[in-house]
Amino acid sequence: MIPDTFIERLRDESDIETIISSYVALKRRGRTAVGLCPFHSEKTPSFTVYPDSQSFYCFGCQKGGSVITFIQEIERLDFVEAIKLLAGRAGIPLPEEAADDGSSRRRARVLEINRTTAKFFHEKLISPEGQAAYNYLTGRGLTRKTIRSFGLGYAPDNWDSLKKHLQDAGFAEDEMLSAGVLTKGRSGRAYDQFRGRVIFPILDLRGSVVAFGGRAMEDGKGPKYINSSDTPVFKKSHGLYALNFAKAAKEDMLLLAEGYMDVISLHQAGFTCAVATLGTALTQEQARLISRYTGRVALAYDSDGAGQNAARKALGLFSGLDISVSVLDLGGAKDPDEYIKKFGPIRFRNLIEGGKSAFEFEVERLQKKHDLDTPDGKTAFLNEFCALMADISGEIAREVYISQIARQLDVSKDRLAATTAAIRKKKIGAHARKQAHNLRTFVQDNPETLGGRPSARRGTDLSGLAAQRGLVALLLQNPDYFGEIRSKLTENDFTDPDLGAIYRAVHTLLEQNRTPDLALCGSQLTPQQMGIASGLVASGRDIKYYREQADEFIAAIHKQKEQKGPDEVGNMSPRQLQEYINTRRAIK
Repeated sequence: MIPDTFIERLRDESDIETIISSYVALKRRGRTAVGLCPFHSEKTPSFTVYPDSQSFYCFGCQKGGSVITFIQEIERLDFVEAIKLLAGRAGIPLPEEAADDGSSRRRARVLEINRTTAKFFHEKLISPEGQAAYNYLTGRGLTRKTIRSFGLGYAPDNWDSLKKHLQDAGFAEDEMLSAGVLTKGRSGRAYDQFRGRVIFPILDLRGSVVAFGGRAMEDGKGPKYINSSDTPVFKKSHGLYALNFAKAAKEDMLLLAEGYMDVISLHQAGFTCAVATLGTALTQEQARLISRYTGRVALAYDSDGAGQNAARKALGLFSGLDISVSVLDLGGAKDPDEYIKKFGPIRFRNLIEGGKSAFEFEVERLQKKHDLDTPDGKTAFLNEFCALMADISGEIAREVYISQIARQLDVSKDRLAATTAAIRKKKIGAHARKQAHNLRTFVQDNPETLGGRPSARRGTDLSGLAAQRGLVALLLQNPDYFGEIRSKLTENDFTDPDLGAIYRAVHTLLEQNRTPDLALCGSQLTPQQMGIASGLVASGRDIKYYREQADEFIAAIHKQKEQKGPDEVGNMSPRQLQEYINTRRAIK
């Protein structure tokens, strides 16, 4: 178990605002710092960092906690792994008694297998056995330096060469299966996942090999690409290829391409801000990841129909984020790799500067979709165009686009503007109604305004639930009240298990004469419970609690506990039922 003294030192040397600002663009607002939440899509910042309490809380998705919790959530690590990452970043040696709960050992073992596998594949590529694969890569225009920089490799075209190599290195078969470098056939026999393919190692932000992509050197010989499945160290929907390089690029943007070869060619040509998805279409998690590193992204997708459809879907994912998106027109080439080979880096640079905005891309798509030479086609286009313009928040931008289309199609600018305004008004009204509904639901389900009168929900006595929240918030703010509370209340008095767990964690620290710091509670609480605790700290910052309130909260908590549910009352004997009725009357 990691000692609390070590966690306290780590917390003191891992300033939460500094750590989080390396992932999220923060702006100071008095004693706090705010930014767009990295855990859910939003346009208005609701993610708040509190340097004075070394905590964070998002009022949108209710995630929160200490700097350790943040690293757990953002890097998808367990508590011990997050401790290790922060300790390495702070240059603090881990204590000898630091716990390793099995999952950490499995992750470390998978990373060792991946590192050994990547080295094996690269050595095979530069050996006589990999000559055909090496010729394939150089034939695609890659230099030896680029091949080495990206650690490219070759998987021999047989069933067990990697398996034997890893066994000789001391790895067990079940470990190789867990790492995804082996797979099982119908007979149950395990064999190499990658065979006869060029290999692209996939690295995380810390430079560790977490997965592999394998490309066939001949079209028609099996799937064009085979990618690692999800493992203890890799989730394909969350990462981006070459982000470990691109995050250090001098450009103030990211180039998003579709494939490994596109990215490598772009880097070799000097566009070191290029990244790609990992064998899947862009996901919401990847879009949010991009928005954490830049405010501008250019889509360098293939020029065919599939590539343009993928670009349109990507625009939809970026639309909810505070990021500028443009789409490159790769006319004359099928992909960025071919474009650079045909036209050179200078022209590609000009292509980036002249990229189409998201709305220009959509307008052009609509123009291609409809026959503008016919009345029906023109009407259908204008209806969709006005709906598209209604989503643009800037009045000047709307006027520019509407004026341009009105001139092109010889239609009334005023009529287009009026139609757009009507659609926009309807959308804004619908959005406001939805927001109001969500707010009512949130307040009912989260009675955080502790003095309020929350509505009843699913038979729960919310006055008692509010009292539980209030008691924990009071104790976090005024730990000196603990002496008067501990004799009157136990964890078992809480009907909400999460609040009970938080009370237990705080109670344990206070019994040891320790400060109820969120970082010290992290090993005892789940991320969800840490979010609740952080929310109580955040919501209680502007509330002044008094000792008398502690007794009021405790009385309400006991009252709720004494109430029986319908099933419990139905199972009572006549004598038990009468005693319960008498007790309830006495309380009232």
